[in-house]
Amino acid sequence: MDQAINPQVLQQRQRRRWMIGAVVGFAIVGASWGVNRIATQSASLSELRVSELRVAKVDNTINASGIVIPVREEQLSSPAQTRVTKVVAKAGQTVKAGDLLMVLDDQAIRVAIDNLREQISQQEIRVQTLSSELDAQLKKIASEIELLELDLQSNKVKLARYQKLGATGITSQVDLQAAELAVKRNEVQLRQHKESLVDTRKTTHNNIESARLQRSIFQKQMELQQSLLAQTQVKAPFDGLLTWAMTDEGASVNTGQLIAKVSELNNFRVEASVSDFYARYLNPGQAVRVEYSGQVIRGEVQTILPEIQNGTVKLIVSLAEPHHPALRHKLRVETNIVTDQKEQALVADAGPAINGKGRQEVFVLQDGTAVKRTVEFGMADGKHVEVLASSGLKAGDKLIVSDVSKFKHLDSFRVR
Repeated sequence: MDQAINPQVLQQRQRRRWMIGAVVGFAIVGASWGVNRIATQSASLSELRVSELRVAKVDNTINASGIVIPVREEQLSSPAQTRVTKVVAKAGQTVKAGDLLMVLDDQAIRVAIDNLREQISQQEIRVQTLSSELDAQLKKIASEIELLELDLQSNKVKLARYQKLGATGITSQVDLQAAELAVKRNEVQLRQHKESLVDTRKTTHNNIESARLQRSIFQKQMELQQSLLAQTQVKAPFDGLLTWAMTDEGASVNTGQLIAKVSELNNFRVEASVSDFYARYLNPGQAVRVEYSGQVIRGEVQTILPEIQNGTVKLIVSLAEPHHPALRHKLRVETNIVTDQKEQALVADAGPAINGKGRQEVFVLQDGTAVKRTVEFGMADGKHVEVLASSGLKAGDKLIVSDVSKFKHLDSFRVR
């Protein structure tokens, strides 16, 4: 007959099973930690990017964001406060010089031209009237002068006779004085008329010149209005691309308001923006590499704009191939400005493991082991970086340039 097992025995068996399970669990965790520890201290060569050091030319560059812009772009504005009556061309359309783009209302300008034409006619009539009046006044004064000269001659003869008679006592002293006064009066009147002749001629000539000047002013104003009238027929100034234009017929526009933009079709340059931190390193004439989709276009800094906006400096880059087929209006490109060059330098490929210039800790691959070394880097152009001689490396050494931040706590790790 079976007997019941002692409860103490059952408890001992249960504790033994728990202890065995705990030991097995700790063994599994320890093994996993060990495997992981071994794995994290090694890496496959296929996972790493290794650059072999070599002697080559290297540039020191400043990276800037660039946008392709046309060498020539003309902004067409409204000549007056008016409205759009007809839109002929649309943005994105290729146009020829003289092609009609849109038509503006010209009624107000035509009225202004008619008014100016009337004012010019009035000034011409005024000039003619003043000239006629001057001729009449001059003839009248000249006639009066002739009469006064005759009177003067007559009074002088009378005075001479009285003077002879006065010497013999035939005439009185009163008659002699009267004759003398008559001569003086004629001389004064004659002088006044001659002065009046000069003053009349001068005053009338001034009035005529004033009228002619006013006419000239009105003519220039009319020429301006005629020029504005021609501008109401908005035409393309040269062969190119209509990059922007107003599209709403009947829309009101103010004087000087932008209504269209025409750009050259295949002649480009680059407008680059760079942090103002690098402003002191920029100079006109510096070489530039413009890169897009694996293609490199050479250029140089043409102009550095003096104004700094939002912490950035803008510069204009002229291109050696402004007609390059890869260029497009408003295309964003990578712009590298060359500030220095070295023909013979020890260089490596750039990568995440290299962070700018100066002394840094990187890994050098030696016989299947990545060994941490302190290396000093110099010039860089975004794709290559200079390794300075003070680092103790030489051509042929292999530098790990990929991201190895997970090994930064190690002095070395194995490369499988």
